[in-house]
Amino acid sequence: MYVLWFMTYNMSDFAGFSPWEKTKLMISFFVNYTFFPLVTILLMKALGFISSVFLRSQRDRILPYIVCEIFYFWAWYVARNNHYPKLMVLFALGIFLATSLGLILNSYLKVSMHTISAGVVTMLALLAGMMTDMSFGPYITVVLLVAGLTATARLITSNHTQAEVYMGFFAGALCQLVAYFFV
Repeated sequence: MYVLWFMTYNMSDFAGFSPWEKTKLMISFFVNYTFFPLVTILLMKALGFISSVFLRSQRDRILPYIVCEIFYFWAWYVARNNHYPKLMVLFALGIFLATSLGLILNSYLKVSMHTISAGVVTMLALLAGMMTDMSFGPYITVVLLVAGLTATARLITSNHTQAEVYMGFFAGALCQLVAYFFV
């Protein structure tokens, strides 16, 4: 949501959007990227499909990955067909691809969802720095710092091994890079 807010309110691609149009975009993003997945996971917990909302086991992650893929595909499809700015369509596709790869990798190891996200955002910041006229140096620095803190937190809490953290980061970055070649 922070990245989408940043793009919507700070990038020149959205200069032609009225304040109300930007607000509608943010509401749409919140519903597809936060509200629906959260409600779905809470329903899965209430119905006994998952043992915890924290998704600590690989088994608990399967259904949430699949459900989120549906919501994220829909968000990308809407962004692409409504002719949203290229960077936003690129981000939406990267999120969908990263979720898909996360589901596949989940069969082999409990890859860190947090670092998948960090990888997507890091690669998006690098690509945005190359694609736009904005000076992205300070933003790339902040994104790298947050990605490092995220990975460190996952290791400190002992929720993941180093391989799971690194695999998540590189999977997210790779998916965002692949999305760049398709958008």
